Amino acid sequence: MKTKYYKPSDSSIAYSVGTTLDRFIKIKQDEFSFASGELSQILRDIALAAKIVNRETNRAGLANIGGAFGQTNVQGEEQQKLDVIANIRFTRALTKGGEVCAVVSEEDDEVIDLQNGSGKYVVAIDPLDGSSNIDVNISIGTIFSIYRRATPIGSPIQPEDIMQPGCQQVAAGYVLYGSSTMLVYTTGHGVNGFTYEPSLGEFFLSHPNMCAPKDGDIYSINEGTSNLFEPGLKKYIELCKERQFSARYIGSLVADFHRNLLKGGIYIYPATSKSPKGKLRLLYEANALAFIAEQAGGMATDGYGRILDIKPTSLHQRTPLFIGSPNMVVEAENYLKAFQERVVEK
Repeated sequence: MKTKYYKPSDSSIAYSVGTTLDRFIKIKQDEFSFASGELSQILRDIALAAKIVNRETNRAGLANIGGAFGQTNVQGEEQQKLDVIANIRFTRALTKGGEVCAVVSEEDDEVIDLQNGSGKYVVAIDPLDGSSNIDVNISIGTIFSIYRRATPIGSPIQPEDIMQPGCQQVAAGYVLYGSSTMLVYTTGHGVNGFTYEPSLGEFFLSHPNMCAPKDGDIYSINEGTSNLFEPGLKKYIELCKERQFSARYIGSLVADFHRNLLKGGIYIYPATSKSPKGKLRLLYEANALAFIAEQAGGMATDGYGRILDIKPTSLHQRTPLFIGSPNMVVEAENYLKAFQERVVEK
């Protein structure tokens, strides 16, 4: 029997398709200190649910699944039909995977015990961020955080399993549903992005080793509430305008963050006199994006301290968020602190 060694073809018809998400996860699995396959399975489960949500999002207008669901979530926000669909899909995928013991979701007021006795992980997730933009065909996203549970496997879920600071995350990521669908994640060893190829049904590595520019000329903030901003923030926004920075605000957190991560900029959702604790949720929005930002060389604070150091005290705790290029975040934070000190002195 004749044999020969495999040699990759250099023919023009044998072009490389690229590295799939599954293959990349397998290659990088050993970088994870608890590598035994569970974390890899969770990422695959999330990717599968993301494909389903991507399909539902793309046909929302045809299938009459856009618009309001007719109920409000724990935040007092009106649920959209796709909020409910996404919540079901991600929770179901994580349940069937068997590696997750509990889920914290924006759409549920309580922790969801998945009754997976051997589950080692807890997932905090915003299944569909910015869903009110679906009806006007604007990019939306999914945000997720993954933690190792703190109590023994098989025991009942305890508060210490859930109320962990962001620095305890073992992985975090987001999915952006837009002109193309992307999944971006980190396990603490850099940030990598994958673009969905619908004809093959696979995510392919498209943005390896994503790095945030140290500086930028984009600021993203809802200036419609500027009369409620702290004095220091008002001064920082004035500075951005004096420098002729570009104001870019989509109103979809994942989309705004993703653009600034690639191009350089700062996203701000501040505390205001009306919402002194901010409006973004710490556990399943701010923590995940802060972890990604730091791994990409960026920075994330609440205006006065590192987001990942905040110890949660409630399930749906809110926080201000200043995130993006580190030089811009530091400068904005300095303005806030400087004007706060002036107030204290008076």
